[in-house]
Amino acid sequence: MKFSKTVAQIAVLLSMTLAGPAAAQQAYPNKPIRIITPYAPGGSTSVVARLVGQKLTEGWGQQVIVDNRPGGNGYIGGEALVKAAPDGYTFMLITATHVMTPLLVPAPYDAIKDVTAIASICSSDFVLVVHPSVPAKTLKEFIALAKARPGELNYASSGTGGGTHIYSEMLFDLARVKLQHIPYKGAGQSQIDLIAGQVQVLFTFPVNVLPHITSGKLRALAVSGESRIASLPQVPTLTQSGLPGFDITGWFGLLAPAGTPKEIVDKVSSEIGKIVRMPDIKDKFVSQGIGPYYSAPEPFTALMKADTAKIAKIIKVANIKLEK
Repeated sequence: MKFSKTVAQIAVLLSMTLAGPAAAQQAYPNKPIRIITPYAPGGSTSVVARLVGQKLTEGWGQQVIVDNRPGGNGYIGGEALVKAAPDGYTFMLITATHVMTPLLVPAPYDAIKDVTAIASICSSDFVLVVHPSVPAKTLKEFIALAKARPGELNYASSGTGGGTHIYSEMLFDLARVKLQHIPYKGAGQSQIDLIAGQVQVLFTFPVNVLPHITSGKLRALAVSGESRIASLPQVPTLTQSGLPGFDITGWFGLLAPAGTPKEIVDKVSSEIGKIVRMPDIKDKFVSQGIGPYYSAPEPFTALMKADTAKIAKIIKVANIKLEK
């Protein structure tokens, strides 16, 4: 009798031990989740973060908060991520800028080793837009104008060493023109000043400027992809406009702090994969010049490493440097 009772107690303890990890995994998430964006509100990262966050909230029943942390070339947001507890409740929505900026501006953390890749989410080509006061109606006219007035036209970026800075320099180097760089702390303020005529040129994701192109507040000259985008069918590509050779596409992805448990990483990544395949999300992406682009943690890590090497080479060849 005593022996039977002991065996029963051991069986109960063993079942509780085995059930523990599974129960813990099922319980995630059991509190609000934070998605950091390292830029001010109003830019493309905020748009994508809110779309994904809304779907995570609907699917998991936990509030997802978008936390904008602008400034410091994106490093303020990045530091908030790497210092956060690796418990699956803090993430960061990034673009390729995350691995590009450290190539020009020393970072307080390692952009690959100090984070955990969750998934890539979507990709986007770029669009070259100008303020209506710029007399150029086509890319050819714009290049001719810039060559006639070297250094007089200015262009905005979302920050020194960021994607819109480096990609703009690549584009202008390809066109053999020189423009003055005006950096901002994010896409939002740069768009405000562009619409106001404080700056004249911007090379950015279409999602940032589509409403202003439609309203006539900005003029689109060309898009960077292999073909025209559905949301701007009237705008030719750079190649169609006589400037081939720009083969860069931007991407968006989700990171967690280094050390985040694999079971959480896999669960979140799998959920992101489901979200980007949802018809309503795909429609929203396409309407804003974005394409669904999901990859799991390991391929996403490989993408970040490959882009680091690719952009480092481009920076060297184009001799892109920080302004003194």
